[in-house]
Amino acid sequence: MQLVLFLLLASATTLALGQGTRVGFYSASCPRAETIVQAAVKARFQSDPTIAPGLLRMLFHDCFVRGCDASILIDGPSTEKTSPANSRLRGTEAIDDAKKQLEVACPGVVSCADILALATRDAVVLTTGRGWLVPTGRRDGRVSLASEASNLPGFTESVDSQKQKFAAKGLNSQDLVTLVGGHTIGTTACQFFRYRLYSFNNTHAVDPAIDPAFLPQLRSLCPENGDGSARVGLDGSPANFDTSFFTNLRNGRGILESDQMLWTDASTKPFVQRYLGVRGLQALNFNVEFGRAMVKMSNIEVKTGTEGEIRSVCSKIN
Repeated sequence: MQLVLFLLLASATTLALGQGTRVGFYSASCPRAETIVQAAVKARFQSDPTIAPGLLRMLFHDCFVRGCDASILIDGPSTEKTSPANSRLRGTEAIDDAKKQLEVACPGVVSCADILALATRDAVVLTTGRGWLVPTGRRDGRVSLASEASNLPGFTESVDSQKQKFAAKGLNSQDLVTLVGGHTIGTTACQFFRYRLYSFNNTHAVDPAIDPAFLPQLRSLCPENGDGSARVGLDGSPANFDTSFFTNLRNGRGILESDQMLWTDASTKPFVQRYLGVRGLQALNFNVEFGRAMVKMSNIEVKTGTEGEIRSVCSKIN
């Protein structure tokens, strides 16, 4: 019975991945690939833990523009890197470190797109999250345009608009809520939510979705005429991968408007509620579902086989 269940799960996973990626793609061509990436990420993380949310954000932004092909890493005057949507990219040093070591161990074998996918998983684990098996076999893209990054979901985006953008990439409402749950780690700048505290709309100076008891704390962190670049944690424990992000949404303590709307919108609220409940069980549920959603997202429009290339340096096309 257990063997049958394993085969069914393996078959389902294979079908879900599709497009030529698979777990263990480098097992023969570069056996130490995942170990090298893991070590590079850990070394950088120890001196700068902010690379964890940085890598998570980078992978998400990469996959939503031309698929998961590491086009976000390419330097140039009008590449994705230069888009305002991709300001404050963090974690590129870990990618570069891993790539340099891999080019020594296995020249021309491991793609930057795969390094980014693996590094993101490893960074989540370092923030007390649970790991997942990362399918590999992606190849790197040769096109990177800042103009295409403008289609990324924004911090004022309605739930309907968020769902449309996710659906366009083959992701459903549960994937949306689960992946946005990645905001359990990291920070955001006051400029992206301060309007909710002082000038929300013509009817309300303060966003009614904000817990009134939370308002003084937010205002102390982000004064009306203060520094818009000041950083605030996206949940109460921005260094730990946990479920407090969802608890905050329930309690009216989501920082970004687009996040808080996941609780107030009837179509996404049930998915937020799935990660609330008995302590421990909801954390396990979220971690398992997050890994599943990340596998699904990291296979958006991937290039495999003879498509694209394997870059020698992640920041430039061969």
